[in-house]
Amino acid sequence: MDTERPIACTLTEAQRPARRAEMAAIARDLVSADARGTHAVLRFRAAPGTREHVAYFVAAESRCCAFLHMDLRDDRDALTLTIDGPAGSEPVVDELVSAMRGR
Repeated sequence: MDTERPIACTLTEAQRPARRAEMAAIARDLVSADARGTHAVLRFRAAPGTREHVAYFVAAESRCCAFLHMDLRDDRDALTLTIDGPAGSEPVVDELVSAMRGR
């Protein structure tokens, strides 16, 4: 039995502007972003409210892009979000990181 999830985002076109706005809001606290293929590491300032905003984004994005694995952890001086996807998800990972960078 094949248990792999399809590489497809379930957001509608009408929902995408709100998601982009969410990403823009948390991107203000972005310190660094590194994407390589299906793996990305984003680090955010440990500012008040940042964890809640990033956690909300992770929960929402996990519903629409269930094929991605996202791990959010509190580090000593930052909040780190790691994103991993299966082969073929490179464009989606790159799009997420680019959106966080404001591109």
